[in-house]
Amino acid sequence: MIDVNQLRRGTAFTQDGDLFKVQEYEHRKPGRGKATIKVNVKNMRTGSITYMSFTSGDRVEDVSFDKTQVQYLYDDGDNYVFMNSQTYDQAFVPHHVFGDDAAFLTENLELELLFHEVEVLDYILPKSLEFDVVWAENAVAGDTTSGATKDVKTETGLVVKTPLFVKEGDRIKVNTETRTYITRV
Repeated sequence: MIDVNQLRRGTAFTQDGDLFKVQEYEHRKPGRGKATIKVNVKNMRTGSITYMSFTSGDRVEDVSFDKTQVQYLYDDGDNYVFMNSQTYDQAFVPHHVFGDDAAFLTENLELELLFHEVEVLDYILPKSLEFDVVWAENAVAGDTTSGATKDVKTETGLVVKTPLFVKEGDRIKVNTETRTYITRV
């Protein structure tokens, strides 16, 4: 059991038989009375987002995961297919587990899958990844009123704001946590 004051972004817990992962966390302390902890959580089995509110002092059941190093192989239409790097066993992960982060999946990408019992419920991406730019907005000389950035699209469909000098055909490094441009490679 963990105290709800310890809930932070990325923390997983179980309540009423469902597994949840905290997406957003807010701690409010009124002038009198107990603090209120408000969290947006993702149901790790269904992918649905729910809003929950707790009172300071409440407790929830924490969840432990088994980590396995895997390599991304392909998308079979219903699932993403991964291969265990040591045993060569394949794991099939439903699309809803990755959601928008599917844009980070490239062939042979190595990452960690988090298992609860025998079910894959979460993943850990590397901190940064490299992508090829397949489309870039045209940069207009002297256009610095917008912060001197433009949108580019990578081979996986990920759209990132980059400096004006990045062009089609370049390779860029992207922070996977913030989805922001780091550098041109």
